[in-house]
Amino acid sequence: MKTSVLVLAALAVVAQAQFPNGRILEPPVPSLCVQRNIHERYADNKGYFFSWRDPALRGVEEDWLSARNYCRQRCMDLVSLETSDENEWVKARIVQDKIKYIWTSGRLCDFKGCNRPDLLPNEINGWFWTAELQKLAPTTNRQQNDWSEGGGIGKPQPDNRELIQGGASEHCVAILNNFYNDGVHWHDVACHHRKPFVCEENDALLKYVRYTNPNLRV
Repeated sequence: MKTSVLVLAALAVVAQAQFPNGRILEPPVPSLCVQRNIHERYADNKGYFFSWRDPALRGVEEDWLSARNYCRQRCMDLVSLETSDENEWVKARIVQDKIKYIWTSGRLCDFKGCNRPDLLPNEINGWFWTAELQKLAPTTNRQQNDWSEGGGIGKPQPDNRELIQGGASEHCVAILNNFYNDGVHWHDVACHHRKPFVCEENDALLKYVRYTNPNLRV
């Protein structure tokens, strides 16, 4: 059980580094963890929440951090697409429900500590699933990821298009549903944009809440 506490401590350090503007990555709320809503379970029995299927969130879109915090308060996190099967499973639900785009937990490591040799250059080697602290394959390895081959300026993703065009850096990963007539694939998107989202039960957060609240059935 000590491992889960250490994991949360590590996540807190990462959160402080990610959000220097004063916004924080929020801890789980035990009562909300108990009440978390599971819309479907994947083959490994892990539960998933699709924001657009919740009556209270239908039509609601959030920026990347707000979406993460909604999930984390409920012992979940934004979805991490760690296998091709899980990726296709989530994409199928986006297509089925006619959703234009969603947030994932993917993000570029662009803060203090991201100058490690294995993360350089960041735009190729610095992408990771924040919910699991797991690196993505290098963006140059097109067989080990699902980055789109197109985008707003016709370049393969990630392309940091918004920054190139004078806007914000595109440091968060979204799935776009044929938005640029390019199929259903990953895109780098500026984190302040607002989108529906998918939450996935998070083992570390669940273990932590169970350890600190032994009388709750979480």
